[in-house]
Amino acid sequence: MTPIQFIEKNVISELVKQGFDNTVARISADRAVDHYRRSASASAKGKMFDDCLCIAKAWAKKYQKNKVLM
Repeated sequence: MTPIQFIEKNVISELVKQGFDNTVARISADRAVDHYRRSASASAKGKMFDDCLCIAKAWAKKYQKNKVLM
């Protein structure tokens, strides 16, 4: 599994677990992958996935105004 596949798969599963629609999670995962590709380094050592997830969550909130609480 490549880092891009890892980020995409785990961002989608985390966002769906948090109550976002599957479609919104997939779109947001694309944004996370874009962030990964453009980023030279993470905000802290070993935190690249966390940075990508943060970006994806911000986009997911924009795409889905009414988050369904589980």
